Amino acid sequence: MASPTEITVQQLSKLIGLPNCPALIDIRIDEDFDADPRFIPGARRRLHADLQTWLSHYAGQKAVIICHKGKKLSQGVAALMRAEGVEAETLEGGFVAWAEAGLPTVNPARLPAPDGKGRTLWVTRARPKVDRVACPWLIRRFVDPNAVFLFVSPSEVMDVADRFGAEPFDLEGAFWSHRGEECTFDTMLREFELDQPALRHLSVIVRGADTARPDLAPECAGLLAASLGLSRMYRDDLHQLDAAMGVYDAFYRWCRDATEEAHDWPMQSGGGK
Repeated sequence: MASPTEITVQQLSKLIGLPNCPALIDIRIDEDFDADPRFIPGARRRLHADLQTWLSHYAGQKAVIICHKGKKLSQGVAALMRAEGVEAETLEGGFVAWAEAGLPTVNPARLPAPDGKGRTLWVTRARPKVDRVACPWLIRRFVDPNAVFLFVSPSEVMDVADRFGAEPFDLEGAFWSHRGEECTFDTMLREFELDQPALRHLSVIVRGADTARPDLAPECAGLLAASLGLSRMYRDDLHQLDAAMGVYDAFYRWCRDATEEAHDWPMQSGGGK
C-alpha cells in the first residue's frame, strides 16, 4: 500500500489528461533518462540539484515527483517541497513502475525545442475551428502543460515560425498537419506515440468534425456545432481556446468513462404520458 505521501501508477493514470491533474515533475538522473527518454504524459523534466531555482514555480500547486524507482531522489525532493508549502507526492515505483504497467508515455523525439522559459512554442492559422483547437488541447493536457500557441494570418505562419522559433501545425506542407484522410490531431497522437483508447476514440470524433465526415461518429456533428459556436462567441483566438478546453475535457471524459451510459426520462409508475 502506498504511503500517505505516495500515489500509485493506477491512481495517477486516472488524473492524466484532466484539468485537475497535478504538476508532474520528472527528476530522473541523466543516466536513467538517457536509457529511456520517454516521459509520462504531461510531465516536465527538472534537475533535482536545481530544486531551489524552480521550486517557486510550483507554489500553491499540487505536484507528483517522479524518479527512476520512486526512492530516495523523488522522496527527498518531495519532502523538501512539502517543507516549503508545496503539496508534493511521489510516484510509487517511479517511472519504472509506470512503464512496466504498460501505461501511456510520450515519445520526446518529435518534441520541439523549448524556449528560454522551458515552454514549447507553436504557431498556426488564426480563427481556429476544430483541429487547431483540438491539437492545443492535446498538447497542454498530455505533452506540455505550459505550451504557448500563436494564431496568425495564414500567409504568415511559416515566416513567424522561422523568425520566432515556433513549430507550425495544421498547415499544408508542415510536418504537423493532415496526412491522407487523417487530420493533425491524428498525426500528433501517432508521432507522440500517445496510444490510449479514449484518445483514439476522440480522434475519430475530431476527424469527422474537422473533415466534413459526420458519419464517422454520432458525436462529430455535436463537436462541430460547439466549435463553430465558440468561434462566433470570441474574437480573440486565445480566449476561444481557453473556453474550448472545457469542451474537449468533457469529450475526453465521455470517451474514457461514459460511452456506455445513456440518459432518459423514465416514466414514473402510475404516471401519465
